This record gives sequence, C-alpha cells and structure tokens, in this order.
Amino acid sequence: MRYHKIDTRLFVENRQRLSEYLLPNSVVILLSNDRMPTNADGILPFKQNSNLFYLTGIDQEDSFLVFAPDHPNEKMRTQLFLKETNAHIAVWQGHKLSKSEGTALSGIEEIHWSSKFETSLKEVLTQCDRVYLYQNEHIRADTKVQMANERFTQKLKNDYALHQFKRLAPLLYDLRMIKSDVEIDLIKEACRITELGFRSVLPFVRPDIWEFEVEAEYSYHFLRNRATGFAYEPIIAGGANTCTLHYTVNDQKLKSGDLLLMDVGANYGNYNADMTRTIPINGKFSARQKQIYNAVLRVKNGATDLLRPGCLISEYHLKVGTMMTEELLTLGLLTPKEVKKQDSKWPAYKKYFMHGTSHHLGLDVHDVGITNKKVAAGMVFTVEPGIYLPEEGFGIRLEDDIFIAENENINLMEDIPIEIEEIEDLMNR
Repeated sequence: MRYHKIDTRLFVENRQRLSEYLLPNSVVILLSNDRMPTNADGILPFKQNSNLFYLTGIDQEDSFLVFAPDHPNEKMRTQLFLKETNAHIAVWQGHKLSKSEGTALSGIEEIHWSSKFETSLKEVLTQCDRVYLYQNEHIRADTKVQMANERFTQKLKNDYALHQFKRLAPLLYDLRMIKSDVEIDLIKEACRITELGFRSVLPFVRPDIWEFEVEAEYSYHFLRNRATGFAYEPIIAGGANTCTLHYTVNDQKLKSGDLLLMDVGANYGNYNADMTRTIPINGKFSARQKQIYNAVLRVKNGATDLLRPGCLISEYHLKVGTMMTEELLTLGLLTPKEVKKQDSKWPAYKKYFMHGTSHHLGLDVHDVGITNKKVAAGMVFTVEPGIYLPEEGFGIRLEDDIFIAENENINLMEDIPIEIEEIEDLMNR
C-alpha cells in the first residue's frame, strides 16, 4: 500500500462500537469487493468495500470478516479470512498479506485463509440467532451489477432460512457519520495532498494548454505524496464546460479570458478530500467574474457558519437557498417578481444553483449518512455552492471540507488559497 500504516486502534475501536449496536447472539459477516473485469482478461484497479475496511483496515481482495462478539468460543468471536498466497501468485500478482500482517493491520488475532471461510462460518452460525448482512442503502446508489455482499446474502438466506437476518447498513452508517481523531487525521492528509496539487497548478495554468495537462499535474503531485490517486474522477473544466456539473472528459484547450473550474481531491488511506476551485486561465479575473465569484464565496462562508450541531440538513439547504436568492437578486439575475412567484419545490435560485450544498465526506466521497439525523460534532461535510451562467459562458463553484467540532467549524482546507487576490498573485509570480 502507498499510504503509511494506519493506527490499528481505529479498527479495534470501530468493531467495539459496532458490537454495542448488535442484538444478543448475533454475527456480522462482511466480504471484500469484487475485482471488476474490463474486457478480455483485463481487470480494473481494486477498490475495497468501505465497511470492511472500516472494521478491519484490510485493503485486499478475497477477504472476509466474521464478527460474533457473543460467541461462547472466544476464538470464534472475531475472525478474519485472507487470500492464501503461494509462489505462483507472488510472481504474477506480487505480495499478499501474511497472517501476521493481517493481525498487525486489523488487530484481529484469529486469521485464517479464505479457503476455511465456509467451514468456520457453519460452526459460528450454529451458535448465533441473528445475522447482520450488508446491502448498499446509500440514498444515491444506482448499482447495475450485483456485488459480492449481495450475492452472499442471497446464498446465506437460502442455506440458513430459519435464522433472523438483519440490516447492517443503518448501524454502520450511523457509526461512520462520526469521525474519530485518526479518521480526521487521514482526511487532513488527503486535504494536504490536494493543496500541494492545487498550488502546483496555479502557476502551471495558462492559455493554450489542455484540460488533461492540468489533470496530469494533479496526478503527479498526488501520487508522489502517497495518495492512491484521485478520490473521484476529476473535473477539469474550462470555459463553457464549467457549467456542466459532472464534466469529466477533460479534453479541451484552455482559452485566455475563460475560467477553469477544478473539482478534484486526493484519496489517502481510503479517506477522501473533495475540493473545488475556479481560477482565471490568464491569471486575472474580469470584473464580471469577480462579481460572481465573490457572491459564491459569501454563500460558502455563510453556509459554513450555518452547519452546526443540532441543525437538520434539509433545513440547512433551505437557509442556504435563501442566502443564494439574496445574492442573485443583488446581481440582477433574479427579480423580486420571480422570487415571489417561485415554485417551492423548485425555487427560482435553482436556475443558477441547481445542486445541493453539502454532503458527508469520509471513506466515500459522498459518504454514508442517515438523512434525518441532525448535524453533530465529529461529522465532516463539504460546503460547495455555485452559480452557473451558460448564457455568459462560465460557472463558478467553490468547495471546502468542514469538520464539525463542539464549539466551532474547522475548515480542513483553510490553507488552500481561495481569495481572489491570493489566487491572482500565485498565478502571476
């Protein structure tokens, strides 16, 4: 793995916290993600199941966790199963975890090869009444393929029809919303690496280079600083492309006078950063660009102040919408008449700011959460308002990652330049 070893206490404590949510005589079973195919004999880079990583720290395929904290046999309470390596696998695929390495990463003493999984599971299930299984319940999930945990669920329900099956997702989602100190440090490191990339890009950007050259500059600085890579497919959008929310082609030449919107973040230790900055390609904002930029910046700062313990995200988004409406009225983009006649289901400001302002951030970029759960200390959110003006050929979005502490919000990207003067200065040195 590229990243430094993560403190094993994180995964030990995560399992302990989960055990407090479980009903008596229960077992949790989690599988690693599949290695996904491409074409012919190709495979995509492996991406671990976030929940298995959260509970074990294991970042390898063909891994299984069986967690039965009430089992009468102490050796069967927490078991980790790893892919057994051999000389052939080592030659073709490289190093795979040994049992001792599995223990060092996860804090689990009982490590077995995955070939023993089925046999051991039968013995565990004879002493358990309830089985907690994972299914992706993320509100934005739209999966077209059946994942390993889902296939396993179908098989287990067929083989052990008389057991009680429980949903694991709500328990893990509730736990994962609140980040520990170790997790915050990992997100901070992802943000630090993102900052390095952004600062290198500022003097690099100029007219007549290509969007993909900017992407390459980020990639270079991310990888050389131990990031796994981009946290998500990067958006490097120049000119009118800034108005396409999920623009990822990144294949156009940058032009003087246009803006460049960059929505990028590094992934470090499976934890993510999520940053957006919008900069002038020629190093100088026009008067109109400054006007819109400062309006977006004011909304971002105001929204950050609103996002405090006790507020509901649904109410927060309404308040941010009011702030954005006031800015758009001042800019003359909306009229009082339009606001008065607006549809409450799609307010007038949505013409220029059509996406949400914040989402949870952590092991997943759009991290898991429970929609009606109030904001609480320990959560991490993005704050990312924007104004998009396709008729004027540009859009502006600004985004920071915010840690909600007891007495204040801490901007994990406070060292990443965002003020117009600093951006122009760094671009023109």
